[in-house]
Amino acid sequence: MKTAFLFPGQGAQIVGMGKDVAADFPVAAQIYEKANDVLGFDVCKICFEGPQEQLNTTTISQPAIFTTSAAILEVIRTESATASLVADVTAGLSMGEYTALYAAGLISFEDGLLLVKKRGEAMQAAAEATEGSMVSIIGLDEDKVGQLCEKAGEGQVLCGVNFNCPGQIVISGERQACQRAGQLAAEFGAIKAVPLAVAGAFHTELMKLAADALEYALGRAQIKDSDKIKVIANINADYYKNAETIRAGLVKQLTGAILWQKCMERLLADGVEDFYEIGPNRVLTGLMKRINRKTKVTNLSTAEAIKGLLKK
Repeated sequence: MKTAFLFPGQGAQIVGMGKDVAADFPVAAQIYEKANDVLGFDVCKICFEGPQEQLNTTTISQPAIFTTSAAILEVIRTESATASLVADVTAGLSMGEYTALYAAGLISFEDGLLLVKKRGEAMQAAAEATEGSMVSIIGLDEDKVGQLCEKAGEGQVLCGVNFNCPGQIVISGERQACQRAGQLAAEFGAIKAVPLAVAGAFHTELMKLAADALEYALGRAQIKDSDKIKVIANINADYYKNAETIRAGLVKQLTGAILWQKCMERLLADGVEDFYEIGPNRVLTGLMKRINRKTKVTNLSTAEAIKGLLKK
């Protein structure tokens, strides 16, 4: 029986995340303190106290989620009751892929955190240089979303970028094109179209500036070749083979689609039975229920959930 650790990405942030974990487990508190030192600002305070508007910014939310996930992971690694719980494979949604690489031992905590910080800054800068947006389309399949994007795009950038679960696909592109897609979605049979509170057109060619900046940072980071724990890539639902493919995949992520549903289906096909979502909120737990409702997912986002696991 295989085990997978799943790590959430941007959008999972919530004020108070990790506060109870840090209060109950000193090793988690130490991770937050370490993150403060690495980042040069009090990410701990923002995670625990907000305000939500600051936590939601691209530059803050990404390192905040990475830190919270790493803090929870540290508890699992160091508590005697769960020390034997080891992943055969890790996966992370978009930014969460950096946490997955850290959990697999392929990047250090410091490098992972600094890369995520750089990623957030680069994405924010690219967003400010363009006029982009994102919309979640509910109730359409991939083909219908493609047709919607073609009609609403009118020659502007607009495409499906987050294939999260059946009936939920996020589209991204130029702001006017996204607005047109929202208005036209019902014509194609969508249940609803929900504009997302994001800074720009993430995972499209409008993020080229960010991809270039991140490629430079990744070139200087220490990344190991894939070892015992496999990491599945968002961009193609295949396992990373070495440091070179990891760097290429993390760069392509910024301008390409995230194939989360296909990643989870691949893990299920490869015999993974136990899934653990490690990090704030319950986003990935919810998505898995839509991908395969029979799949067992243990959500570890609170001190109470961790203590429940420790008692088993």
